[in-house]
Amino acid sequence: MSQQAVFSRWQFVLKQFSRRLWVRASAIGAIGVLAAVLATVAERFVPFDIPGSIKADSVDTILNIIASSMLAVTTFSLSAMTSAYGSATSNVTPRATKLLIEDTVTQNVLSTFVGSFLYGIVGIVVLQTGAYGDRGRVILFVVTIGVIALIVFQLLRWIDHLTTLGRVGETTSRVEDAAEGAIEARRQNPYLGGNPLPDRKGADLRGMTPVMAGAIGYVQHIDMQALSTLAERIDSDIHMLVNPGAFVYPDSVVAYLASSLAVKDDALAPEDALRRAVTIGNERDFDQDPRFGLVVLSETAQRALSPAVNDPGTAIDVIGRATRLLSRWAEPIEQQEPQFPRVFVPALTAEDLFEDAFMTIARDGAAQVEVQLRLQKSLAALARLGGADFRTAARRQAALALSRAEKALPIEADLKRLRDDLSG
Repeated sequence: MSQQAVFSRWQFVLKQFSRRLWVRASAIGAIGVLAAVLATVAERFVPFDIPGSIKADSVDTILNIIASSMLAVTTFSLSAMTSAYGSATSNVTPRATKLLIEDTVTQNVLSTFVGSFLYGIVGIVVLQTGAYGDRGRVILFVVTIGVIALIVFQLLRWIDHLTTLGRVGETTSRVEDAAEGAIEARRQNPYLGGNPLPDRKGADLRGMTPVMAGAIGYVQHIDMQALSTLAERIDSDIHMLVNPGAFVYPDSVVAYLASSLAVKDDALAPEDALRRAVTIGNERDFDQDPRFGLVVLSETAQRALSPAVNDPGTAIDVIGRATRLLSRWAEPIEQQEPQFPRVFVPALTAEDLFEDAFMTIARDGAAQVEVQLRLQKSLAALARLGGADFRTAARRQAALALSRAEKALPIEADLKRLRDDLSG
């Protein structure tokens, strides 16, 4: 069972919290401060004399260099990082900047610089108070050499990372990786660990209790474990009507309870407990939402096809990436027993995935024969994979793309080439 698809609401919140830059910077900064302070008491626990001695002025000079240089490097790095975010927003899509902000290399490097700066500042202050003895200064000097080595390593790593940060190709690769992780997690758990929601007509829902969203926003996460616990508590099946990525309103029905039971022992009302298990936010999230990654890739191609950018090569690259992702979705997988059998979740349809990946590219690139040729080839390849629904969705998108091209291609020769390629 893939854990990415079924982690709890609190794990989801903690994961989102840990991805923030200030959290990692604060943690490493605290380690730097702690290292400088502990050196004052470390000599008490060293059972032997350390050969040699270090003058206070020598250590003070090194700490001053670290503090002043790290402040300048951190300021420069923040400027470079902000420029990379602006470049990704302008040349890719604003939705992709979230992945850049959560980039672990960037966060580790900046956190190291901040932590080293704080280490230097605190070390200088404590050193001036005379709190370090002879052995304490030696220990502080050894730790400082280690900090310098860490700074050099991270600085070289940062220089290499800056050559690609915010570039179109590197950013689209990040989006593809995020989408691939979500697709693989959902492929392993097509119903988030629950059972498939059967097709239901209005008559089938009579007598069931609807649960409204109670908020406006995107469904970011569904806590399946909490829903399963709730289903057992009230002895009722839960029928979810939404998937992560759905946009809901206060009166949108997100689920139905097969029965409405009285609350016992001051427990949370079933409707409130169900709403608490569904996290709604202002933005979509990549983790449980495979469609979002495809949408962001499609937006990248849209921007590349705009008259202001005019970069069909990026659109062709995105078509290739989307083809790889959908080919993963088409791969067969062994059926597993549901982990949460009393929770029913709607399936992701191939039709929706294909629309997210190709519909806007076909529309905005309808007048460019090179884009249409690659699109038709990719859809033809996908039409040979997967099940009947998958192949039907691929052929439908190919037919729609051809219809748009027939109305938009400027000359008959391009249209003839496209038709010849399809017939061949």
